[in-house]
Amino acid sequence: MSALPPFHIALPVDDLAAARAFYIGVLGCSEGRSDERWVDFNFFGHQFVCHLRPRRAGVKRHFSEVDGRQVPVPHYGIVLALKDWRQLAQRFADLGQAFIIEPTIRFAGLPGEQGTFFIMDPSGNALEFKGFARPESLFAR
Repeated sequence: MSALPPFHIALPVDDLAAARAFYIGVLGCSEGRSDERWVDFNFFGHQFVCHLRPRRAGVKRHFSEVDGRQVPVPHYGIVLALKDWRQLAQRFADLGQAFIIEPTIRFAGLPGEQGTFFIMDPSGNALEFKGFARPESLFAR
């Protein structure tokens, strides 16, 4: 993958200790700056911030149909080399991490062929992980 400027994203979580356990223990992120109401993580070289927000009762998740699957919206994630994507999917499986959408290959044999899977963090934020054998096909039509 080519070097890109790091992005910054901030999302709400309802438990910072659970967020730390997930983002550090499961995803392997390192912790940066923090406060009693937020924490920065190094999310694959990007600045990812979890801000404490109490759980909201009655909030429903939205799903959008993509390739016959119900994809959670909003979601965020990372694009990896296919080898690294496969290793991460296996790591999650070995840890017993539940998949919202199991690891699968989309657009097989077509431009933009990619691996994808979805998981949820402890606060219900959806993450998508993509893997490309040919990174230059990220925006292929």
